[in-house]
Amino acid sequence: MRKLLFAACAYLVCGHAFAQVVPGSGLVGRWDIQVKEGARTAPSWLEVEVSGVKTLVGRFCSTGGSARPVSEVLFDSGHFHFSIPPQWEGGGNPLTVQGVLRDGSIEGTVTDPSGQSYAFTGVRAPLLARHDAPHWGKPVRLFNGVDLTGWEQTGSAHQWVVQDGVLVSPHAGSNLVSSRKFTDFKLHVEFKYTRDGNSGVYLRGRYEVQIEDSPPTAHPTSHLFGGVYGLLTPSDMMAKGPDRWQSYDITLVGRMVTVVANGKTIICNQEIPGITGGALDSDEGAPGPVYFQGDHEAIQFRNVVITPVE
Repeated sequence: MRKLLFAACAYLVCGHAFAQVVPGSGLVGRWDIQVKEGARTAPSWLEVEVSGVKTLVGRFCSTGGSARPVSEVLFDSGHFHFSIPPQWEGGGNPLTVQGVLRDGSIEGTVTDPSGQSYAFTGVRAPLLARHDAPHWGKPVRLFNGVDLTGWEQTGSAHQWVVQDGVLVSPHAGSNLVSSRKFTDFKLHVEFKYTRDGNSGVYLRGRYEVQIEDSPPTAHPTSHLFGGVYGLLTPSDMMAKGPDRWQSYDITLVGRMVTVVANGKTIICNQEIPGITGGALDSDEGAPGPVYFQGDHEAIQFRNVVITPVE
C-alpha cells in the first residue's frame, strides 16, 4: 500500500511540475476575441488545450462560419501562431492567426485566405458557472402576433413582415433581433421553412441552434437540424421536413443548454464552449437578445415565448 501511495504522489508531483513547463501553458483556455474589420468590430473565439505532454491544439471560430479544429498551435517566447484551411472565406490560402500573450490577454492579426489582414484583441472567456437552481419568472410573449414591436431588423433589407399572426421572412435579407436582452431563460419557438431552407435561433445573440431542411434520415451533426452550429451534435434527427410547423424548446443556464425538438430532447444539459459564427458579439458574460437568422432562405416563426430567470 505504501508503495502504491508513494507512486501516486510521485506521479502527481511530477505531472504538476511538468505542466508548469509546457510551452504556452498560459495560452491554454478559451478566449473571447474582437476583430477589427475596417469600421466593423467582429466577434471571434479561440480555445487552446494541451494534447499529450507538449503539443498545443485547439478550435477557432472566425468572424463567420463555424468553429474549426486547429491541429497545432505553435508557441515561442510569448508569441503564437496557427493556420487552418479556408471554410466559407474566398481565396485559396489558409487562414492564419499570429498573436502574442501579454498580461493575461492576447492580441495579433488574422489573415484571411484572400490575404487581407485584420488586428484582433482577446480576453479570457468567462466560465458562466451557475451554483444555484434557476428561479424562473413569468413567461413573456416576445412576438405579439400583430406587428414587429420589440424587434429590430439588421442590415438594410428589412424584409420581415407579419402575416396572419406569423413572423415571415419571404426571402434572404436582414436578421431579426429582439430589443430585450436576457441571461438565462427557457425559450419556446415554432418555425416553418421551405425546401432547402436554412435559418437559426441565436441564444443571447451568440449561440446558434441550427434550423435547416435536413433529411429525416440524415445522421445528426452539429451543422444540421437541432445542432448548436459547429459545436454540439444532437442525439437524434427530429426534422419533419419543409412546409411543416415544428418547434424548439430551449433552456439556457450559464453555458449549459438543453434542446427539445418537436417534443424530444436531442441535447441534454451540454456545455456550449464558445460563440458560433454569426454571433452579434463575443462578450459572453453580458446579457443578449434572441435573434432569428433571415439572411438565407425564406423562414417563418410564431408563438415565441421566453421565460427568463429572475
